[in-house]
Amino acid sequence: MDSKYKFISRHLGPLSFYKRALFIALPVMGQLLIQNMVSLIDNFMVAGLGDIKMSGVNISGQINFIFLVLINTICLSGGIFMSQYNGAHNEKGMQQALRFKLIVGLTMGCLYTAICIIFPRPLLSLMVHGNTASEAIIAEGIRYMQFLSPSWIPAVIATSIGSSLREIGKVKTPLLISVAATIINTVFNWLLIYGNLGFPRLETMGAAIATVIARTAEMVIFIVYLVRYKPPFYFRITHFFKVNWTLFQSITKKSGFLLVSEMTWVVSETVTTALYNSRGGAEVVSGMAAGFALANLFFICFNGIGTVTGVILGGTLGAGNLEEARIQKNWIITGDLILGFMGTILGGFAVFLIPLVFGNLSPMARQVAAGLVLVNACYMPAWAYINGLFAVARTGGDTTMGAIIDFFANLFIVIPGMFALTFLTAMGPVMMYCVIKTTDAIKITIAVYWIKKERWLKNLTVQYEQT
Repeated sequence: MDSKYKFISRHLGPLSFYKRALFIALPVMGQLLIQNMVSLIDNFMVAGLGDIKMSGVNISGQINFIFLVLINTICLSGGIFMSQYNGAHNEKGMQQALRFKLIVGLTMGCLYTAICIIFPRPLLSLMVHGNTASEAIIAEGIRYMQFLSPSWIPAVIATSIGSSLREIGKVKTPLLISVAATIINTVFNWLLIYGNLGFPRLETMGAAIATVIARTAEMVIFIVYLVRYKPPFYFRITHFFKVNWTLFQSITKKSGFLLVSEMTWVVSETVTTALYNSRGGAEVVSGMAAGFALANLFFICFNGIGTVTGVILGGTLGAGNLEEARIQKNWIITGDLILGFMGTILGGFAVFLIPLVFGNLSPMARQVAAGLVLVNACYMPAWAYINGLFAVARTGGDTTMGAIIDFFANLFIVIPGMFALTFLTAMGPVMMYCVIKTTDAIKITIAVYWIKKERWLKNLTVQYEQT
C-alpha cells in the first residue's frame, strides 16, 4: 500500500501545484483560443468566397507557418534563459535574452518580408503541385501573401515581448493585448472582405490588410506597456546593441538545435500537406484547411504545456533546486496527459461546428474537414505527452533531444512514408494523415528514454555570469 501511495505521489502532484499551473496556463491558452477563434472567423469569412479563394489563403498560410515557427523557435531559445534568469532574479540576463529575440527575429523578419514581396510564386507553387486547380489557387495566394507581408516586422516585436512576459509569469497582459488585437482584426475583416459600411470589397486582400492593421496595433500596445511598466527584462532602445556576446553565442547554439528540431518538423508538415493537396482539387485544400482551423482550437494546450513547464520548472532550475525540479517534472507530465484527454473530448465536439462555420464549402470539403478533426482528436493524449517531454528537455537547456528525434524521425520516416503512401496507395488525404502520424510512437519511445538520463537537470544561470 505504501509503495502504491509513493508511486501516486511521485507522479501526481498536490492540488495546489496544479492550481498554480492552471493559473499560468489558462491565460496563455485563452490568448491562443481567442487568436484561433479569430482565425476560425477568418476562415469562415473567406470560405464564403468559395473553395478557390479559401485555398489560396490556405497555401499562403502554410508557407507563412514556416516563418512563424522560425520566430517562435527564436523566442523559445531566448525563453529558456529568460525563465531561468527570472528564477535567479537576474535582470541583466533577462535583458540579454530579450535582445537575442529581437536582434535575430528582426533580421529574419526583414528577409522574409522581402521574400513574400519578390518571390511568392515559386513557394506557393510547391504547395499545389499536381492539384487540378493549381493556377487559380496560386493567383489568389500571391495576392494575399504580398498584401500580408508588412505584418511580419510588427509580429516579431509583439511575439518577442509577449513571450517574454509569459516566461516570467505575467500571463494576463499578453492575453488582454491579444483580445484587443483580435477584436481589431475581426472588425476590419468584416469591413474589408465584403465591403461593409461603405468600405471597399477587397476579399482576400481585405483579410490580409486586416491582419496587418491588427498586428501593428498589437505591437504598439506591447511597446507602450513595456515603456510604461518596465518589466525586469526592459532596456532602453539606446542599449539595444549592448550585447553579452558570450551569452548570445550560447543562446544561438541552443537555438541551432531547436531550429533543427522545429524546422525539420515544419518541413515534414509542409511536404506532407503538399502531398495531401495532390489528392484532388480545391475541395481537398479547403477541407484540410478547415479541419486544421478547428483542430487548432484544442491544439492550444500545447502552448500551455510549454509555458507552464518554462515558468515553473525553469524557475526551479534557475533557483538551483534540482531535486525539486526532478519531482515537478513528473507532476507536469501527468498533468499534460490529463490535458491531452480533455483535448480529445473537445475535439469530438468540434466536429459539430463544421456545418455551422463552413457551410459555404462544398460537401466534399466539409467531409474532409470532419475526418481530419476526428483524427487529430484521437491523437491528442499522445501529442500532449510528447510535447511535455520536449518542454522539460528544452527548459533545462537540453535542445539536442528534440533536434535528433525530429531530424531522424521526420526526414527518414515521415517524409519517405508519405511519398510511399502517395504513390503506392489510393488513400485519401485524411487516411494518409492518420497512418503517418502513427510514427509519433517512435518519437515518444526515444524521448522517454532520453528524459530518464536527466541531461535537462541543469541550472544554466551559473554558467553565464553577466559582465
